[in-house]
Amino acid sequence: MKRLSLTFILFTGVLLSAQNKTIGFGEKLVFTASYNISGLLTDIAQVTMETSKVSTSKSTLMRLKCRATTFSSFDSFFKVRDLYESYVSPTSLTPYLYKRDINEGGYYKFMQYKYRRKSKSVESIKKKRRSDGTIWEEKKTLNISSSTKDLVATLYTLRNLDINKAKVGDSSSFKVLFDNEESTVVFKYLGKETIASNIGRKECYKIAISLRGSDLLKGNNSNVIWLTADANKVPVLAKFKIPVGNGELKIKSASGLKN
Repeated sequence: MKRLSLTFILFTGVLLSAQNKTIGFGEKLVFTASYNISGLLTDIAQVTMETSKVSTSKSTLMRLKCRATTFSSFDSFFKVRDLYESYVSPTSLTPYLYKRDINEGGYYKFMQYKYRRKSKSVESIKKKRRSDGTIWEEKKTLNISSSTKDLVATLYTLRNLDINKAKVGDSSSFKVLFDNEESTVVFKYLGKETIASNIGRKECYKIAISLRGSDLLKGNNSNVIWLTADANKVPVLAKFKIPVGNGELKIKSASGLKN
């Protein structure tokens, strides 16, 4: 089975292009990640998502940064230090550069994508640590679909969709690039549900997520994300079920929201 990182499990989303009316510079979302250990959901890590402005000689980009860190009490059991970054257009959320740097229980991997939109391709760099401590590197040029995005840009794009126009049961499929392969991700709108959270009691859009042709996400409507049914569409809760267990992601705090 292909190895998936903690952040991939928690944050697999969907993709669609739209003008950005939801995400602004300086937003910070903090989550508590829980995993089912011996039948009990146990808080094991903190996930932080932040946006910031990055100016280059040619343009201004938005940096989308996602960091996952296990709590110190779990570091001796399975230490996680994951960093995902996507540099996107502030207006369309189209990514131009993506970096993934993960260290999980001694397993290390680095990925970088440079998008070449005109040629519908990506220049990919993959690095992994061998058992002897040396680093193995592979460079590739990948052909992609015109709308393909990475995982981080995909999640923020999901928040920017006009979900209020969807009908219960509506579903769509999109392309996401992960580990140098395009995957088909399907989301289905399940309706609205009110969720009690650390940022208040919120009416939310409930969206089920699945991977077509894969058994990595288990169950029917078992992998679900709840987004606030307002102009910010903040993810307040996510639940996942995989072959080796299940868990949750709950909002802890939200600041710097655009709306």
